[in-house]
Amino acid sequence: KIAMQIVEIMKVMEARHPVVMATRVSAEKSAEIQAALPQATYFEMARICAIQPSVPLAIRPGKLSILTAGTADLPVAEEAAVTAELCGFQVTRPWDVGVAGIHRLLSNRHVIDQSDVLIVAAGMEGALPSVVAGLADCPVVAVPTSVGYGASFNGLAPLLTMLNSCATGIG
Repeated sequence: KIAMQIVEIMKVMEARHPVVMATRVSAEKSAEIQAALPQATYFEMARICAIQPSVPLAIRPGKLSILTAGTADLPVAEEAAVTAELCGFQVTRPWDVGVAGIHRLLSNRHVIDQSDVLIVAAGMEGALPSVVAGLADCPVVAVPTSVGYGASFNGLAPLLTMLNSCATGIG
């Protein structure tokens, strides 16, 4: 969509809901949107342009944590985190805790133990969600990303790894 189409959609939606989001928005397009809708906020890493209520939404129950295997997974993870926060959820963000440095994940075991839902973004071989699900007693949403080199096949390898996981609670 071009910026003005997004603006028109956001105007209609704003009249009906306190939170409106446009995802996968470039910085250039967000500048055009914000020129027409100065109340819009741009979340650069998440690539989200959003209109938020003047009074924050009530905090929803439960604790959501979003983990990434590496820093290259941040845009996808941050999109999920900002979306959840705009919807009223509290989010914890342990970034760069992939299996290549398992000590980083294990030092965040308390985050896993205290979470009600975990979202785990990983590219390369996509092993992190299975490892996290093996440690967690809550649902784990596995999110493959298209980062990686060698045989990651633009995200196909992590997707297949996650689909073939035998860890309980992973989806």
